[in-house]
Amino acid sequence: MILVVGDVMDDLVVRPLGPLAAGTDTPARIEPHPGGQGANTAAWLGALGAPVRFAGRVGVADVHRHASALAAHGVDARLAGDPLVPTGRLVVLTTDRSMFTDRGANARLSAGDLGEELVDGVRHVHVSGYALAEDGPRAAVLDLVRRAGLPWSVDPGSSAFVAGAPFLDWTAGAAICFPNADEADALGDGLAGAYEVVVLKRGAGGVRVLRDGAVVADVPAVAVDEVDPTGAGDALAAGFLAARLRGGDDEACARAAVQAAARAVSRAGARPS
Repeated sequence: MILVVGDVMDDLVVRPLGPLAAGTDTPARIEPHPGGQGANTAAWLGALGAPVRFAGRVGVADVHRHASALAAHGVDARLAGDPLVPTGRLVVLTTDRSMFTDRGANARLSAGDLGEELVDGVRHVHVSGYALAEDGPRAAVLDLVRRAGLPWSVDPGSSAFVAGAPFLDWTAGAAICFPNADEADALGDGLAGAYEVVVLKRGAGGVRVLRDGAVVADVPAVAVDEVDPTGAGDALAAGFLAARLRGGDDEACARAAVQAAARAVSRAGARPS
């Protein structure tokens, strides 16, 4: 089983139906979807047949709704309910993935939300980088990883977040990192040597896998009609980890990753249909 720890969001996905008209109205299709990098990755893992558990924090009124949405994809959801702060919210423009983010309850994830029982039967822990954005959640998550003593991976999540942060120090000891090109640039030259495996998400360029700093696999993206790129990187990480759990080598994991990403971009929203 894979344990995913990270964020849960209520996404509002905005697909403009024409060029953006600054300062006035732009016709658009606007759809609400469950989201959050960590929860998305867990949902894709479940949809891909991997046994998966997820831990995160939402507004207390939304525990059942978000747990049910994850359970629909086979996820064992362990959600804490915050009585004071609502579920995180995000508005994303599909044209360029610009995101307007209110972290909400995610910013209050605590050690009390991450008990020992979470790692029962778990073989690998995957951490959403967003869960490391604030001091409290970061301390709680990294303590869980330390106590678990299991192989773990991390997805930086946001170039804006990791730029200038000691992210490589925080995540020292992780076996796998899943940056996109912007995040890799922000992390700098130390990235390649910081992790045993780096899975570089290259969008239309596919996936490049580096092991101990050397390229071991280069897999092109799968050509599809793109509907919404939101969550493609989350699906990619899930595809890689699901294949790895089944014993796949780097090449097989990379091919599974691009297949999952292709599924994600061909539909609206960040999760499996």
